[in-house]
Amino acid sequence: MRSRPSRLWCLALAVLALGACARGPEQPPPNPGSPAPRVRVTLQTDWFPQGEHGGFYQALAAGHYAAAGLDAEIWPGGPGAGIRLKVARGDADFGMLRADDVLLAVSRGLPLVMVMATLQHEPLALMVHADSPVRSFPDLAGRTVIGNVGMAWMPYLERRFGITFEKRQNTYGLGEFLSRPEIIQQAMVTNEPYFARAQGRAVRWLGLAEAGYDPYHVVVARRSLVQDRPELVRAFVQASIRGWHEYLTGDPAAADALILQRNPQMTPGLLEHSRRELVAGRFVTGDPDRGERIGHLDPARLAALAAQLRELGILEAPLDLAGVALPPAP
Repeated sequence: MRSRPSRLWCLALAVLALGACARGPEQPPPNPGSPAPRVRVTLQTDWFPQGEHGGFYQALAAGHYAAAGLDAEIWPGGPGAGIRLKVARGDADFGMLRADDVLLAVSRGLPLVMVMATLQHEPLALMVHADSPVRSFPDLAGRTVIGNVGMAWMPYLERRFGITFEKRQNTYGLGEFLSRPEIIQQAMVTNEPYFARAQGRAVRWLGLAEAGYDPYHVVVARRSLVQDRPELVRAFVQASIRGWHEYLTGDPAAADALILQRNPQMTPGLLEHSRRELVAGRFVTGDPDRGERIGHLDPARLAALAAQLRELGILEAPLDLAGVALPPAP
């Protein structure tokens, strides 16, 4: 993708030049009582529009971004979305990533800052057929697992349980899993089990969080935006949190309508399944008894995650976590 200047830098230049060129010599000055123009911001999501993005679409549909002075745009993701580089270069203002990916990117010099958690806990799991002999993580030994080869959870499981298993690259389809009962499939509990059951397969899963690998899913911004426009970042985060609260506890119809409009492959049934699992697993809200809440990032959990990545050799050197994430709100 061709690089270009930051939108916010362009906006700053436009504001400085407003009196000289934006109105033109024959136009009257703006009415002091008129509302200020909204600032355009973009969120690059990690996949095609889906229930796991519901809070952001709710904030858009309900006007929470607009009320915060933002003209927000949500970009669909998918394989090869290049989220880290888009945000680091300023092509997108915000992006959805996993916290382990962010720590690795920061260690390699990308100027990214986590500004909120999208998911407090990891919904990634290993899906098996209901009659599979795999009942626990040690049972993976010697078996075939389809997943995103290179993700940190694979070496983590092997190290944690003293096992090895065959790793097959995920193709984002369930064809092999459905045709071969011995196959183990990486899955989001909010997604793939729905499709497997729709094909008449009874399935269950082992959640990675239960094995002790539990990274946040987060929204990141480039460091310069966080430093230069903290009020803009704060406005986006607060509007997004409000959207997530409404999507999970209120009527999701407005957000779902936007998602269905923008993703022709989405169905109301899958949206209902995703939202139900998000609520049941408290993936977004977390456990309030542990101080968790929508959007919250705990520095201690991030430090523990960094330590896990160091033990696995994924982080090659200790990482200074100062500035990697916004401090938690009071």
